[in-house]
Amino acid sequence: MLLPSSQVVRPDVLGWRRDRVPERPTGSPVQIRPDWICEIVSPANANTDTVKKLRIHHDAEVTHYWLVDPRDCTVTVMRWSAAGYTTILRVERGETVRPEPFDAIELVVGTLFGDDPE
Repeated sequence: MLLPSSQVVRPDVLGWRRDRVPERPTGSPVQIRPDWICEIVSPANANTDTVKKLRIHHDAEVTHYWLVDPRDCTVTVMRWSAAGYTTILRVERGETVRPEPFDAIELVVGTLFGDDPE
């Protein structure tokens, strides 16, 4: 993904609202700012996902930033604000939620960590 600063980053997962970007962006790097980014925290680069990339994506005004942490089976959902990302939800395996920006559907958190959907 190409940022306004001309920096190229590679989020683990990203997406766009269809009302803003009706067709899936093409090209490499993608040049349309996503509405949502999800980073999967790995022990080897936890600081990169939780601090460095968070700052980079905030500067690019990515509206929603999620951190999925397989070590403690949690999902942290953050929303952009001028002062920084605000954590609006922190959930763990065993919970079912409607997290932004996907509040139209239920997410069984455990499925992100390999649990069978029920």
